[in-house]
Amino acid sequence: MRLAGSGDGLLHYQDRGRGPAVLLGHGYLWDSAMWEPQIQALSRQYRVIAPDLWGHGASGPLPPGTECLDHLAEQMLQLMDALDIPEFAVVGLSAGSLWGAELALRAPQRVRALVMLDPCPAAEPGGPSRYLGMLDAAQAEGRIAPESVAAIVSVFFRSATAPATPLVQAFARSLLSMPADRLRESVVPLGRILLGCRDAPDRLARLDSATTLLMCGDADRLCTPAVLQRMAARIGCEALQVPEAGHFPSLDQPEFVNRCLLQWLARTLR
Repeated sequence: MRLAGSGDGLLHYQDRGRGPAVLLGHGYLWDSAMWEPQIQALSRQYRVIAPDLWGHGASGPLPPGTECLDHLAEQMLQLMDALDIPEFAVVGLSAGSLWGAELALRAPQRVRALVMLDPCPAAEPGGPSRYLGMLDAAQAEGRIAPESVAAIVSVFFRSATAPATPLVQAFARSLLSMPADRLRESVVPLGRILLGCRDAPDRLARLDSATTLLMCGDADRLCTPAVLQRMAARIGCEALQVPEAGHFPSLDQPEFVNRCLLQWLARTLR
């Protein structure tokens, strides 16, 4: 779909199932395919919309003038408008939880439920900002260096699985083979947007505690259980830990995550 102001870029998305709508936001450096276990489970009862972020998957380059989370949220709202979906739930993972929260704040009358899986703790001192050097290097070199890929894998996946599984190996290969133009035009600028955001405590507190759920892997090194509990306290919402999971619990423990999502959506969306 071509959105207003997106230039020559098309936003690619999956649209599967029927019923109340659920918008999925994938993690940075992935695409909507990472949601396949959840799409299969949720689409039996819900209409699942899973877009690829700009520069990820089959989507086009980052649109000119996209400079903050609010712009990303507005673009996703345009997508739902174009699909004639007035109300929906948002399930975001990592980067997807950041623009998902922004969307919930921007359109609270339309976002009926919000699930933030392993939300990047942007407000934590020294948090993701330490990865800005990797973005600078990728911009300069036109590639993600092997040592950067190894560092990304080490924090994205729990130590018990990385780097042995085919999933982790395929992810690492995708990073190593990412084209220079895609990196420079979309992936690096988008990374700077995500790493540069700041979730002030009062801003988190504006989220609806009754319809917001936080989840993280118990072995997540980016959004640790302690960080998740602090975020949940600011919002006043429920928080769950996914056992034996890292930063991508939807991949590490898909059945557990699917059960939690189905239970939460049954409570909040119907």
